[in-house]
Amino acid sequence: MAMKSRPTMMKRARERARAEKQKEKAARRQERAQRASEERTDAPAGIDPDIAHIQAGPQPLADWQVEEADEGDAGDDASDADDRD
Repeated sequence: MAMKSRPTMMKRARERARAEKQKEKAARRQERAQRASEERTDAPAGIDPDIAHIQAGPQPLADWQVEEADEGDAGDDASDADDRD
């Protein structure tokens, strides 16, 4: 004869474990959100700290772009000298 109580009890145990895990996750998320909001209080209200340093208009070249631009200018001068000969 099949035993009905055992699978039901196991299922209830799994459901309780799942519910407990969800509660723990929710608590961790809330704690993480609270920590993040505390860290963000350093910035003035209404200013996004990720873009606070950016100015309107063309931005200056990055270091790696400046090096490539200098090499490209040197190569252009050499080709101009060959054209003049």
